[in-house]
Amino acid sequence: MAPVISPVQTSTALPKSTTVVVIGGGIVGLMTALTLSERGVPVVVLEKGRLAGEQSSRNLGWVRKTSRSAPDLPLALESDRLWGAMNARTGMDVGYRQAGIMFLARTEAELDVHRRWMKTAEALALDTRILSPAEVDRLVPGGTGGWAGGIHTASDGRAEPTLASSAIAAAAMAKGAVIVENCAVRDLSRSGGRVSGVVTERGEIACEEVVLAGGLWSRRFLGNLGVFLPTLPLVCYAIRTAPMDGPTDIAVGAPNFSFRKRKDGGFTICQRGAVGSPLVLDHALLGMRYLPMFREGRSQLRISFGKEFFEDLMLARRWRPSAATPFEKVRTMDPRVDHGINAEAMANIRSAWPVFAKASIEEVWGGTMDITPDSLPVIDRVGTIPGLTLATGFSGHGFGTAPAAGQLAADLVTGGTPIVDPAPYRLDRLQ
Repeated sequence: MAPVISPVQTSTALPKSTTVVVIGGGIVGLMTALTLSERGVPVVVLEKGRLAGEQSSRNLGWVRKTSRSAPDLPLALESDRLWGAMNARTGMDVGYRQAGIMFLARTEAELDVHRRWMKTAEALALDTRILSPAEVDRLVPGGTGGWAGGIHTASDGRAEPTLASSAIAAAAMAKGAVIVENCAVRDLSRSGGRVSGVVTERGEIACEEVVLAGGLWSRRFLGNLGVFLPTLPLVCYAIRTAPMDGPTDIAVGAPNFSFRKRKDGGFTICQRGAVGSPLVLDHALLGMRYLPMFREGRSQLRISFGKEFFEDLMLARRWRPSAATPFEKVRTMDPRVDHGINAEAMANIRSAWPVFAKASIEEVWGGTMDITPDSLPVIDRVGTIPGLTLATGFSGHGFGTAPAAGQLAADLVTGGTPIVDPAPYRLDRLQ
């Protein structure tokens, strides 16, 4: 199953030319297009399947600063500001609520991790604070307790993944952007060594600049161009409940579950202590680069070997512009749900907050994340291919930072002053 996305009427005609082509109709690509169209720059978004059909609609919807790595905090802060204005900017309700996020700790050692993170963010003067067990119980009543404490940022929030991308797309089109779904990009055209267009399954579009915001597909697209981008797939599984009375409006993350209130009155729940890791060829090709991450998070990885390996192996890694690509063979990555992990999530949350024993599960899904070795995205110009900019590799964090990430990509394309220092997101750090 997959979340039902608010529908958007996109274009059926393929333009012959534009100034900027954005490859990928996820939330980062759409935010790039919205920013460019607001600046009067002609832009076309090309999506191989449906807008936001992959991780952009399947994530948990958290908009957070808490526990982000120090280099990523400026982008998160700018995104906070932009999320706060998103309803007015798009003319639609994207479900953004600044209701706060809390992370819980069972032990003092876990709580110390949060204290150390606060030290790294001291200069930003956030409204984050460490909570005592009594404060946890007061802010999220009805629990069985046993927490050593927690960390809470009242200015963190949430938005609705099934609404936000659609609203952003509609706003971009209202300002002149063209969006075409079910149209895969096969290759780049180049003249004099720089980008001059894109070759799609339906013909060529001339352009001056390209932004690749292809999520988990970016590595394969770049590989065909001779550009190395290390990303590995991990799968997050989620549950949607029917509307119910819950313990709080605050989004809560514990070591082995998380929950957050939805606009429809239900909750989105996941097993925060487990992600799926179906093995594919890239695990063998890139595994050494990820050893520190694997050592630190080994207990969270549910490694499996099955159909995913052979399905991935069947997808080409090199192709000609005249040939069908992997992006046409797999329009939407729809990973198999690990029902065991979801059952763990429900058992853990019901043990901690018994009110969830009344929860009625209406939908479950999986979403594939593209993980870089340092869990930071790449938002950068590609030196070897003038005219190509990347906005990809968001490692499961992209929904929350998408507004500023899209603006940063647009800044790089247009030569404007960057919304944040782009240095942490350079491609060459991963080469």
